[in-house]
Amino acid sequence: MSQENNTTKPKKKSNALFAIIFSILVVAGIIYGVMAFLHAQKHEETDDAQISSDISPVIPHVSGYIKDVKVKDHQYVHKGDTLVILDDRDFQIALENAEAGLATAQSGVSIANAGIGVTASNIASSRTSIETVDAQIESAKVNLWRANSDFERYSNLIKDHTITQQQFEEAKATKELAEKQLGILQAQRNAAAKNVAAVASQKSVSSSQVSSAEAKIKQEQAAIDAAKLNLSYTVITASVDGQVGTVNLQPGQFVSAGQSLFEVVPNLKRWVVANFKETQMTKIRNGQDVEIHVDAYPDLDLKGKVSSISPATGAKMALLPPDNASGNFIKVVQRIPVRIDLVGVNDATLQMLSSGMSVDVDVLLTSAGNSAPAATPAAGTDTAGTAAK
Repeated sequence: MSQENNTTKPKKKSNALFAIIFSILVVAGIIYGVMAFLHAQKHEETDDAQISSDISPVIPHVSGYIKDVKVKDHQYVHKGDTLVILDDRDFQIALENAEAGLATAQSGVSIANAGIGVTASNIASSRTSIETVDAQIESAKVNLWRANSDFERYSNLIKDHTITQQQFEEAKATKELAEKQLGILQAQRNAAAKNVAAVASQKSVSSSQVSSAEAKIKQEQAAIDAAKLNLSYTVITASVDGQVGTVNLQPGQFVSAGQSLFEVVPNLKRWVVANFKETQMTKIRNGQDVEIHVDAYPDLDLKGKVSSISPATGAKMALLPPDNASGNFIKVVQRIPVRIDLVGVNDATLQMLSSGMSVDVDVLLTSAGNSAPAATPAAGTDTAGTAAK
């Protein structure tokens, strides 16, 4: 009997210890559950979040062969620093060709202007000739009038045989000669007038040539500007201060205009993009405070604020968005990208944060900005009329 009592006592003790431990675990579980529930009422968390930043691609404006690469992988650069130099010999020749074209166009303007001067001199000479002929015509008209008068008088005298037949014939010849001389002078004047018109037409042509030559000058000047611009593009510089990514370039390599060579990540521009489930978006608003934990730096806790919420899900923004009407439908909880701006972070910390680092975010739902967004009026609603009423 004594041996049986001794074996039952340890069992009772072990059962009691198990009950105590189990009770402690149950109480701890209840406390943890209550705390998690209370925390969930005021917070929304996700580990689907990354550090983001602007990424500035280095893209050449012109095609060409690489002459020299001035940067290495992950090098820090400043805005305006030379990154890559292209072979500029073809572009230098194009510039010289454009400059030669400009010189030719300028000489064309000089020749056209000289033609206008010669034409103006010819017009003045022709007008002087017309004036001279006009004076001669007036003198011829006087001579013709005198000859007509003499002929009429001699015609009357010949009837009375007061004058001889020879005198009458001389008066008649003088009259006919004056008529022919007047006709010749009038023909000369008409010819001179036509010459003035022709010379004036030539002046118009010369003026058109000047205008064309001046337009050619502008065209060649534009070609020079374009050639200089293309020549400047052979030196590729950094557009921002930042850190260079991986540089896979070698001298002699051919690159095309518009081809992305590598990237430069700005130094002091960082934010967080957190992808919350659509079921978590009920209370998330702009302006709410956020706690950020960086996986790479466990001891680094950052602060931020919700700055914007994407108008579409990540799936809709994808290169190939899903189309639920094209096959069997399986409902999947969608993710909404939320941008979170960092607050109170110094420059040294920003340089530690690489774009793409994983972070955990915790949004405080009770902080500023938790009010529901105002409803926007439907299309076609007369808000002004409603307010007036």
